[in-house]
Amino acid sequence: MPEVQMEEVRRFMKECLEATGVPGTEATEHAALLLQADCTGHYSHGLNRLEFYVKDLETGATNPKGEPRILKETAATAWVDGGDGLGATVGNFCMDLAIKKAKESGIGWVAAKGSNHFGMAGWWAQRAEKSGYIGMAFTNSSPLLVPTRSKDGALGTNPIAMAAPASGGDSILVDMSSSAVAMGKVEVKIHEGKPLPPGWAMGPDGKMTHDPQVAFDSGRLYPLGGVEETSGYKGYCLSAMNEVFCSSLSGAKASHQRPWDETRPGEHPNLGQVFVAIDPGCFAPGFGERLADCLQHWRNLPPVDPSLPVLAPRRDKERQHAEETRNRWENRLRT
Repeated sequence: MPEVQMEEVRRFMKECLEATGVPGTEATEHAALLLQADCTGHYSHGLNRLEFYVKDLETGATNPKGEPRILKETAATAWVDGGDGLGATVGNFCMDLAIKKAKESGIGWVAAKGSNHFGMAGWWAQRAEKSGYIGMAFTNSSPLLVPTRSKDGALGTNPIAMAAPASGGDSILVDMSSSAVAMGKVEVKIHEGKPLPPGWAMGPDGKMTHDPQVAFDSGRLYPLGGVEETSGYKGYCLSAMNEVFCSSLSGAKASHQRPWDETRPGEHPNLGQVFVAIDPGCFAPGFGERLADCLQHWRNLPPVDPSLPVLAPRRDKERQHAEETRNRWENRLRT
């Protein structure tokens, strides 16, 4: 498989966004978001998504110069209108605001309407974690998730993310969709020419499908857990909880109020998103040490397969993939 230098990918994405009218700073921020996804192995949310963003910018669904503004706020909360701006533009504004409020009040909870796809939810949770806070991020999306016992999608993949700092430079990151898988991973299977694993998607006949093209065309994903017999209703409930935070609280469109495949010309996605920062110093002393102890205990558990050690949630695997990507790039520069 051909390899491309990271800086070349960054440049390409930035210039594509700028060509649609996105200011340089915002284009740089959004390119960084996408590049991080690819570097950590989440190809469904990296360069793979650039065409999606460019189309929405070209049709006017996304405002390249959209500016978020605060509609209402208290010491610890804020309600924001994203102005139909890029997801990174809205996300940076909202999480920075949540962090500012956490510094002053111990917690910042910001709900936004009028946003667009904001990439990996974990990126925003980590933004708070890197400042010493517990970070959380939520977003709703198009109606891809099929509620338990339904034939039709009604909720989004509605991801949930949380990150927190531990002592010694360690940290935890939880970033997952409430569907069995993100649709971007179905697209990756199409490109790879591989079948879908069981429990990922449903065809138009209401039956499980292993054909990624059928899954993509029908736009029906099982909730996390799959079918009812394997506790898929838990993923359904997590998605519903996310919807409460993201649309009911912010005034954005609910997932079932938008098409999944593409935004119609002249129509704005109006995604709802929530950004949270919590100061662990407002609670029991020793938070970082206790979290570090948990992380190390989990890693040191005896594995079923000695070649596959137990990992801390998400962070270990992502860090390993990022290091491998960086090493390959550095080796290419030396040769």
